[in-house]
Amino acid sequence: MMMRGASSRGASMVHRPNINPSSPFSDFSDINNNKCLPGQPFNNTTAKINYKQKILPRELIDRYKQGDTHPVSALYQLSQVLQFQLDLKETVTTTGVTGFYFAFCAVIDGVQYKTGMGITKKEARAKAAELALEELIASLENDGIPSDVSVGPPPLPVREKDTAIPEIHSGRAALERKNPIKDQVPSAVRELFTKLMDSYPEFSGCRGTVAAFVMLSPTGCEVVGLGTGSSNTKASPAPMGRILHDSHAVVIARRSLMRFLYRNLLLFFSKNSSLEEKSVFQQDQTTKLLSFKNHITVHLYLSQLPKGAAQIPSQLRLNPLSISAWEVNNQIGLHVVVEGKVFSKFSSSYEQMGSHVVSMSATDKIMQWQVLGFQGALLSHFIEPVYVSSIFIGDESCNDTRGMEMAVNQRVDGITSTLPLYYCVYRPHISLVTSAMPADARPTQKSLSLNWSQGDISVEVVDALEGKSTEESPFKSSPALASRLCKAAMLSRFNLVAKEAQREELLTAVTYREAKMMAKLYQEAKSVLKSYLARKGYGQWVEKPPISDYFSM
Repeated sequence: MMMRGASSRGASMVHRPNINPSSPFSDFSDINNNKCLPGQPFNNTTAKINYKQKILPRELIDRYKQGDTHPVSALYQLSQVLQFQLDLKETVTTTGVTGFYFAFCAVIDGVQYKTGMGITKKEARAKAAELALEELIASLENDGIPSDVSVGPPPLPVREKDTAIPEIHSGRAALERKNPIKDQVPSAVRELFTKLMDSYPEFSGCRGTVAAFVMLSPTGCEVVGLGTGSSNTKASPAPMGRILHDSHAVVIARRSLMRFLYRNLLLFFSKNSSLEEKSVFQQDQTTKLLSFKNHITVHLYLSQLPKGAAQIPSQLRLNPLSISAWEVNNQIGLHVVVEGKVFSKFSSSYEQMGSHVVSMSATDKIMQWQVLGFQGALLSHFIEPVYVSSIFIGDESCNDTRGMEMAVNQRVDGITSTLPLYYCVYRPHISLVTSAMPADARPTQKSLSLNWSQGDISVEVVDALEGKSTEESPFKSSPALASRLCKAAMLSRFNLVAKEAQREELLTAVTYREAKMMAKLYQEAKSVLKSYLARKGYGQWVEKPPISDYFSM
């Protein structure tokens, strides 16, 4: 499921039993008091409406109610008149439904509506549109249907300071029309990053490449994980788990997001009702897995187009007639990063560099996470897949997102039916936005990487080439300078959550790799994805040497 976030109420120190504050990896004492909520996997389905006339909402609704307009057409026409973002997404059938059905849901300004099912995709889309229209029309009629096309959908109630959160109708758009999400996300990143740099001006040179995960809820928009960086370590893989091998911004931001998820799992399993209420999670009584509470979406901000296939020429097509098949594969196939340099998987150049560390490109990793979820294998033992609903590129030198669309979305078209339960292709909305970084944000400390997660008291600064935090870092986990984002830190958190959740079977895992391999459905989905990419001609996924996972705490 997708993540959904809430506005900040400030960080508070929370005492939690069974957490050893002296442990180098148990930085859980600073938990943010926020409430956040989720979404569900879905596939994008395009439906273009040839809409040329300005029609009042009342007329559209009347035509639909009289049966003169198909529900899908009515929903798209209404989205144009009221100026809200609409997607009809393929998702999974609800629990307890027998037989083979297709399932779709409408997603309006990031809010997911009820799932419609049918024995054909056309029928399922129509049903999803009907369910969304039912809620939208009720909401419009309750608030008064606007008579002017310049008036958008009714805004959500805005939470005032020190007042209770108003009850939000599930069919409402999550954002106020005058402050759309594409403005809110960069603004939230800019505000946080400015505060961090004001506190640590000596590391302002680390801000060249920035990635952040932003959670949105009816109460606000806030960053929950942030990272900077553009390098790989020069250290060789070893069975210790205390080296960060990939310090590219989106990788660091994603690991910061994972720390946020672990914190909220500890809240949920705390056996304290007030702490559990503060967690972003709720439990599915059928699957026993956790998912996010309702009405929250998570969005990814990138200050630059990620390395790899996202940077392909805009004129390239997946099925071109004018260029060679080799050139197509070389551009849209998988890419690897060696010592900060990007190579096509079809190029043998990187093999001649003699480097011990080879990572998949940031673009390829984002594509993978949009299928397997951003939570990774260990967290899959506790929660459903975590996907982002939007990717915003704040790169002023970028003219379009076509390469990103092809690399992240189109390369995995058609894989959903072969994936195991809970997993699917979750196609994010990708768009260009105003940069969240200052115009003079030039990287002068290129080998350094910053990380921050919601609830952290201070940033951690990592020497990307060494894969460890620096002596000058405001946060240091131990004299050994192992980063709080390293695999050993994640395994420490995993064991802590397994203990709190009374998952004794998970505590039998001796090594990090064993704990990962116990996540059967995740590993199955991963295998399906890699086989699919190879079969489609995009290349073989490069695996890190298994030795790097054979460590224990």
